[in-house]
Parts: sequence; C-alpha cells; structure tokens
Amino acid sequence: MKARIQWAGDVMFIGESGSGHAVVMDGPAEYGGRNMGIRPMEMMLLGLGGCTSFDVMSILKKARQPVEHCEALLDAERADEDPKVFTKIHVHFVVKGRGLKEAQVKRAVELSAEKYCSASIMLGRAGVEITHDYEIVELGA
Repeated sequence: MKARIQWAGDVMFIGESGSGHAVVMDGPAEYGGRNMGIRPMEMMLLGLGGCTSFDVMSILKKARQPVEHCEALLDAERADEDPKVFTKIHVHFVVKGRGLKEAQVKRAVELSAEKYCSASIMLGRAGVEITHDYEIVELGA
C-alpha cells in the first residue's frame, strides 16, 4: 500500500491513495490553515470507522442478514499533552433492517473488533482503549 502527501501551502496538504483517490487535509486558522479540509486525526478516526463498518457489513451479508442501513458513530478522546494521541474510542453501530438476528449483529461487531479490523486492532495494540456496541432498529413492513 502506498500513499502520497503533497503540500498545498500553509498547513494544507493533498493526500492521494495508492488507488488514486485524493483528499484535502487542512488545519484551523489558529494553526495557519483555512479550514478547507479534514484534519489528519479526523481522517484516522474515519479510517477506523470505515474499516470496522466494512467488516461488519461483509459479515452480515455473508450471514444473509437483511440489512437496509448501517452506520457507525465514533466518539474519540485524545490526550491533553503532545503527542495528542487517541486514548479512547467508542464505536456505536446502528443497524437497521427487517428481521435482523441480534446474535448475528453481535457476532459481526465482535469479529470485526477482535479479528478483522486492522485499524482497530493496530490502535488497540498501541494502547488506545476501543469499545464497541450496537443497536438494532427494526424497520416496519
């Protein structure tokens, strides 16, 4: 996996992934930025959310669960002192569908957290306390 980060002036950078997709990163005015892009640590949190969501949906699809909507809501805390690393991250899944089996949703979340989500496991090994929970919303007929 490769990536390229190009300085775009002040504290703005353009990140390009190995697959050719680009994203703008920028800082707030108090750090010399123009607030025109995502912060790098926000991107890391989004990466974790995307990674675990990918796993959960993949597992639920393989289990033939009728998922119609899934979102992961992440809440992170950072250290007060530099380096301001993540200290805690909570991932709350909201899974919506008709006739979802709670055991399957629980298993998908657990498997992602404990076995498959590279981002979550990597950050956990670095000392970040990561917790997960879920809720199931039954959609009407």
